[in-house]
Amino acid sequence: MAIHYIQEDRKIPVKNRKSHKEWLTGVIKEEKRRVGVINYVFVSDNYLLKINRQFMKRDYLTDVISFNYGSEKVVAGDILVSVDRVYENADKFKVERNNELDRIMVHGLLHLIGYEDTTKEEKSIMTQKENYYLKKR
Repeated sequence: MAIHYIQEDRKIPVKNRKSHKEWLTGVIKEEKRRVGVINYVFVSDNYLLKINRQFMKRDYLTDVISFNYGSEKVVAGDILVSVDRVYENADKFKVERNNELDRIMVHGLLHLIGYEDTTKEEKSIMTQKENYYLKKR
């Protein structure tokens, strides 16, 4: 199985794709899951806003939406990443764009693994996981 990077209406911003995919695969393995087919799709704010309205019934900009097609043991799905939102957030929070991209990509992956961020407690766990895996990057 494999991790794919797909350009929709934004160029793929990932540098050194081979090591990036190895890092994401390591996250999955450390979470005691197997890699299925995972598609990272890079899009604009407008593209992701349409998806957010259509499938999530939410009318606001977001940086990532995950569609889970996996099982309890196999991580699979589509992760749509708004490159516009990632870059704007990086500037806003004064972090490197690549670092913010990594955070959003691992965030989407953690959703496929089964983590949620609806409650304050869930958000705290998700942020801890993100920080942990970002240190391994």
